Amino acid sequence: MPQIDPNAIRQGDRLALSRALTAAENGTPASRDIQAALFPHTGKAHLIGITGAPGTGKSTLVNQLVKSFRKAENLPAPKVAVIAVDPTSPFTGGALLGDRIRMHDLAGDKDVFIRSMASRGALGGLAHSTAAFATILDGAGFDLVLIETVGAGQAEVDIARLAHTVIVVEAPGLGDDIQAIKAGILEIADILVVNKSDQPGAENTARALQAMLELSGSNTGSLFTAGKHRMQAQAPASLSPVNDEPAWKVPVLQVTATDGKGVLELREQIETHRKYLLESGMWQVKENQRLKQDLDSLISDLLVERWRQRQDKVAYHDALKNVIERKWTPYEAAESLLKKSSIHSGIIVR
Repeated sequence: MPQIDPNAIRQGDRLALSRALTAAENGTPASRDIQAALFPHTGKAHLIGITGAPGTGKSTLVNQLVKSFRKAENLPAPKVAVIAVDPTSPFTGGALLGDRIRMHDLAGDKDVFIRSMASRGALGGLAHSTAAFATILDGAGFDLVLIETVGAGQAEVDIARLAHTVIVVEAPGLGDDIQAIKAGILEIADILVVNKSDQPGAENTARALQAMLELSGSNTGSLFTAGKHRMQAQAPASLSPVNDEPAWKVPVLQVTATDGKGVLELREQIETHRKYLLESGMWQVKENQRLKQDLDSLISDLLVERWRQRQDKVAYHDALKNVIERKWTPYEAAESLLKKSSIHSGIIVR
């Protein structure tokens, strides 16, 4: 791959940006150099996560949102990037990368950049390199980065650790009222959207979601406040304190993305939430927590990678054989391999 100039990325060179994202997805050493050069310029982009079950219309909604932001009264209009994560086949390893097909009418806008990426087996709705993509796009000068998750179901909550604003998209006919009060994906929402609101049952779905918020206490901000305290407790001690602002109340909006109905109201709620984050101090809390999560994930990945590089393959297969023959538990096998690694390669004690 040709050498990639970080300055060219900062100046809007789309080819250099595309190559940088490919390098990040493949985990090449060049990618680490690019991210190091761009990192001092990051921390300004508003990361917006869009998640929800398959078939709720996330891609169509993202398409309409981008057009709404680009046509906003703001001068100048924000530069917008979209990361669309598509599922990878567990059998072939391939991915259609078809989310951007629904965004084809954005192709002529030079200040809109769309990039699909395969999940490559990662769970939680994102790919392993999604955070790196967000860093590069932030460093490239995009004001807004919209991240559309795979759409796998109720456990798809990794986006809450990455995005500043999380939009959970629901649609009529995906379940009964009990579905709305289940723990998981709905708890990460900063904004709840009932898409396809022109279909029968949309009003009932919106009412069920509103009832879920009232039942859980989110209408008074108790869940959000508790989450804020948890984030502060987990964050480094150097974090700026969070101002004593009223807790964010999660709105429930009805939208029909195919014709743009309700998209303006959604855009206004996103802007209101950004203002709330900045004024309350939660923006900095989320930024620090996101960076902590990135650091912890990279430490885990590097330790596993280095352990595999140094691991005695014969010892590994012997341990696996003992597990298969039920002589050792998987835990005993792991303990044995780690003990040998710490003695012979220094990976643990270094």
